[in-house]
Amino acid sequence: MNNGRLLSLGTGRLRTVAAILISEVNHVITVGRMIDLAWDADPPARARGVVHNHVHRLRRLLVGQAEIATRGQGYVLIADPCAVDVNRFRYLVSGAHEAEPRTAVAKLRQALGLWRGEALADVPGERVRRTLGVGLTQARVAAFQELGAKLLLLGRYGELITELTAWLAEYPLHEELTVLLMRALQASGRQAEALDHYHRTRQHLKDQLGIDPGPALSETYLAVLGGKPAGAPPFAGRTSAGPGPGSGPRPGSGPRLRSGPGHDPGTSYGPAAPYGSGHPSAPSPTVAQLPPRIADFCGRVRETVALDQQLDRLPRPDCVVLAGAGGTGKTTLAVHWAHSHKDEFPDGQLFADLRGFERPPMRPATVLAMFLRALGVPEARIPEPLAERSALYRALLAGRRMLVVLDNAGTAEQVRPLLPATPGCLAVVTSRRRLSGLVVRDGAALLTVGPFTAEDALDLLGNALGRFRVEADRDAARALVERCDRLPLALRIAAARLMAHPDWSLGHWTAKLADERRRLQELSAHDADLAVESSLFLSYRALSSGAARLFRLLGLHPGPDVDAPTAAALAGRDPERTYRHLAELGDAHLVEEQAQGSYLRSDLVRIYAEQLVAVEETPTERDLARQRLRDHLAWYGPGRC
Repeated sequence: MNNGRLLSLGTGRLRTVAAILISEVNHVITVGRMIDLAWDADPPARARGVVHNHVHRLRRLLVGQAEIATRGQGYVLIADPCAVDVNRFRYLVSGAHEAEPRTAVAKLRQALGLWRGEALADVPGERVRRTLGVGLTQARVAAFQELGAKLLLLGRYGELITELTAWLAEYPLHEELTVLLMRALQASGRQAEALDHYHRTRQHLKDQLGIDPGPALSETYLAVLGGKPAGAPPFAGRTSAGPGPGSGPRPGSGPRLRSGPGHDPGTSYGPAAPYGSGHPSAPSPTVAQLPPRIADFCGRVRETVALDQQLDRLPRPDCVVLAGAGGTGKTTLAVHWAHSHKDEFPDGQLFADLRGFERPPMRPATVLAMFLRALGVPEARIPEPLAERSALYRALLAGRRMLVVLDNAGTAEQVRPLLPATPGCLAVVTSRRRLSGLVVRDGAALLTVGPFTAEDALDLLGNALGRFRVEADRDAARALVERCDRLPLALRIAAARLMAHPDWSLGHWTAKLADERRRLQELSAHDADLAVESSLFLSYRALSSGAARLFRLLGLHPGPDVDAPTAAALAGRDPERTYRHLAELGDAHLVEEQAQGSYLRSDLVRIYAEQLVAVEETPTERDLARQRLRDHLAWYGPGRC
């Protein structure tokens, strides 16, 4: 729909191209990814021209309503996100996370009411439905879970049983929904039906998947069988809820505190315990939220040693910031190190992707609610104000030894409420920025994560491709890692492309990357989240307008390094303002300040800037900037470049 007007898109690939752009409104979609999705990875030779024609038709259909802009090697649909049902759904679900239960139920019902059957069912192409539709379906089921948890919390058991019965007819093997139904049946006094439903689900799982029920379903079965109120489901995360009215834990049956300094091991956190008194209970079992680590991790000896040194600063509360450009492997390093040191933090590990450079980023209050639920706090006991959530979170960590990994932070303000304040805890924060506010104000340690060394880059390539293939043409392999700027993301994408084409030699692939006009396009896994260009775009988009303009105009500079006076001349701005903008680019790791006062750019960053200035600056502005640069160099001499 287009402001209430039905658009005629037919049944062909025009509908597919429209679906791809709409599903990621305001995000750049490369033409390569569109082709991959629209033709199920088997495109005809004329696919690129077909995409361009479809985009042209869509532009005409959307004139006056929305804009499709060209950005580098792709397109972006520029429109109000909430004009798209998918984003409206996500917006409502996100708002439900932090709302009180009754308001959350209303928001979730409104969100689920936007659905009209299977996601992208009328869009041709199996790959586009599988790639874009599966995530939407998972989000829908997650919203089901959250709605069920809220209804359970409110004691609306009959309503919940009716809805769950319908949902499970659609998802009969979904264990978390089954847990909710069993709890609702038990709370309604229908214990026999709850047990019967468990046995039917168990048989379905065995017959269709050959597996036994998971821990959550098994524990709920045992609780119902023993006539005990089931505790909050361990799959809670965003969707957990405490017991409904009349189903609270019996005295002494709640989760118990771990033994430790300042704790009474016999104290329980039941419904009557106010969160402001004593210590709320620790998670049982131990919270373990770390994502899996990559099996072929290599290199990063310097960074690992520096992280190890942070343990020497414990037991006082501590924080370390891993800062570096997008694609340098900050998250991989943080997760690998965290797994290697889990034994140092016996009370558990918390993890959150703060999405600091996405829109919208995660709000600290939302992350705190997730952490509090993981730490055993019932939904109804989580306070609304951010300061109170942060205080309760820190009270829960008091006397414990926990590791908190805060990934992809955007600002110090986003991180600060999430930092532990108790001796023995460590926060590891990753960011594309240096987060100097945490370093200056909060005493955090700063560790820069740069590109790999040449040898580590070759090791990564060898781990991914196999040593024999790398050793067979080591000169080409060395050239390849340099054309990838020794950037882990670029190297993994290059390795993936080579694995998909075992007949390609390393020399052939390296020669393809020699063409700077196509290098960024080649370093794409045809997934917007797995492309060097997309990674650079996220950093670029977060810049102020002045710094972004300077970054683009640096694409007209012929060399990899530039000093501040030359940059000021190129931008036509005073030196003081240019220094500030260069500092911002340095903070974002888009340039690196050298000791001699020059600013160095990697090849991939330089190529990206060249593409941006060609697209986003007018020919007149480019000509004026080049003339200012020539005048400056003529006055100060070629040595200034």
